[in-house]
Amino acid sequence: MSTPYPHDPASSGAPVSATDYDGRPVLVEPSVQRLDGAVREVSVPPFAAPVKHGSLADLPFDNAETAPASVVLSRRLPDGRWADVTAAHFAEQVRAVANGLIAEGLVPGDRIAVMARTTYEWTLLDFAAWAAGLVTVPIYPTSSVFQTRWILHDSGAVALLTETTAQATAIGPELPHLPDLRHLWVMDKGHVTRLAEAGVQVPDAEIAVRRGMLGPDTLATLIYTSGTTGRPKGCALSHGNFFAEVDNAIELLHPVFKGQDEEPSVLLFLPMSHVFGRMVAIACVRARVRLGHAPSLAAEDLLPDLAAFRPTALLTIPYMLEKVYNSARAKAESGGRVAAFDRATAVARRYGEALEARQTGSGSGPSRSLKTARSFYDPLVYRKIRTAMGGRVRYAICGGSPLGRRLAAFYAGAGIEIFEGYGLTETTGATTVTPPLKPRLGTVGWPLPGTRVRIAADGEILVAGDHVLRGYWDPQAGGVVPATRDGWLATGDLGELDDEGYLTITGRKKELLITAGGKSVAPAPLENWLRQHPLISQVMLVGDARPYVSALITLDPDGITHWRQMIGKHPVPPELLVGDPELEAVLQRAIDEANKLVSRPESIRRFAVLPVDFTEEAGHLTPSMKLRREAIARDFSREVESLYGS
Repeated sequence: MSTPYPHDPASSGAPVSATDYDGRPVLVEPSVQRLDGAVREVSVPPFAAPVKHGSLADLPFDNAETAPASVVLSRRLPDGRWADVTAAHFAEQVRAVANGLIAEGLVPGDRIAVMARTTYEWTLLDFAAWAAGLVTVPIYPTSSVFQTRWILHDSGAVALLTETTAQATAIGPELPHLPDLRHLWVMDKGHVTRLAEAGVQVPDAEIAVRRGMLGPDTLATLIYTSGTTGRPKGCALSHGNFFAEVDNAIELLHPVFKGQDEEPSVLLFLPMSHVFGRMVAIACVRARVRLGHAPSLAAEDLLPDLAAFRPTALLTIPYMLEKVYNSARAKAESGGRVAAFDRATAVARRYGEALEARQTGSGSGPSRSLKTARSFYDPLVYRKIRTAMGGRVRYAICGGSPLGRRLAAFYAGAGIEIFEGYGLTETTGATTVTPPLKPRLGTVGWPLPGTRVRIAADGEILVAGDHVLRGYWDPQAGGVVPATRDGWLATGDLGELDDEGYLTITGRKKELLITAGGKSVAPAPLENWLRQHPLISQVMLVGDARPYVSALITLDPDGITHWRQMIGKHPVPPELLVGDPELEAVLQRAIDEANKLVSRPESIRRFAVLPVDFTEEAGHLTPSMKLRREAIARDFSREVESLYGS
């Protein structure tokens, strides 16, 4: 890797090179603008030229022409083995299914909804629909019938492809209320194969004609934000939005998508109904990185997939990285090795921080003694964690919520570099990303190349760039209504930019708690910190218009079981531990530590342990694991009132 050097991006907006003449990544510094001494805006020039012609529909066919024998995907077989899919074979499958959609009467611009877990068929349908000139509409497989009906009706979808018969059966009674929906297909019934068979008589020239009608400004997908309140709204993302996102991400995240010592591969297990998963899938096809799909997040399903696929990179969320760490520590404690594990954790964190210091120019890197300590603990601790992720994982792209400096440093020291990002459905995924050559742990990095980030007077994060959505879908207004003002998207998130342009997320604008004493409190920092505790599953702070801040806490079943065993007591269901003095003492110590992060008026004074966890099924979490605060406050209003003596 070449030595990083600063680069003045100027203001032309022309793409700059993120690699040297040998193709090695180099550092491109952002442009920082200050107002009254504070950094208010930061921008990074694009690393990739904007796409002027064509669409995402061209990618499989371009790959087949350029590198027909290149392995672009792997498909999991019923017996658990993985079968490689070449660029040529994938293009033929895309063509066949696209012809089937045409044979069924779908015309350019029609919307086709897909309700499925993360599967090979999802990516196949995405590209086939685009090749047929269609617009895809993802629906979470966990969506309620009401949510599904709303999305199908609002989008005007003419076809729905579900993964299971049960999903199709559930929507059956709603069909009379969905006059636009003419087709209902089911993956488990082999309908994807039937579509390919139905299109045999359609001339291939029809696909070429339809692809020729598409351009960067053409609508590619409607992704409905799950939202924390109210009905979801459709984000209208164009083919050009995705090109701006993935092309710059590929150039920036050179290690992930272009590899170094071995061929890169990504196992995708986050929902493809979410823009994060879709963006990475498209980026892998664009970069010809071997892509696999894992439909289940359950450990008994995912761990064998990781072991068999052996990815070099993962797409994940903080919750999963926290669980991996807590599980490893619990195993060490059960085996009487927790002291050694904790020492290994401290070494990894110091090592990760030393790496960061060297890359940012504030230190010389790991000392000889630190390198020796890390080498000692690698086979004992770090290698086991990497093995649990498949054995070859070197990088993880993490988003959804802040990971935190401590955990990011640990994984970096354990040999897994974390690229933390921040973004929205409206920004086609990431809008800021950790720069590989100059990470700053605990932040969400710099703007994605080609992006401007601004902090408004009230602390709200504003974003501009070619990856920002066209607008929101509104059939009553005749299509798409603008989502930006003067080119800027108001994200609803609060953040801060430091002197070098790194962004830190401090909370949601609508989630700010304002105590009775007038103190504004952003709940996210304390919630994220506490959620890393092995006994805690979820945390929600309350205190709006109250005299002080309190917390609702749910328990992690695995963590509780392990803790009970360690203190010599029989495991019991978490709900039986509400009011348990030993448990409350452990949690109080965790809260005391968390409170050190904030001022006294922002600190947690009281807490309540809830008898149940927050779940998506109960309406307390969105599909992307965000808290539905109003629903939680409503359903646990009695517990909230008890925290304030009423």
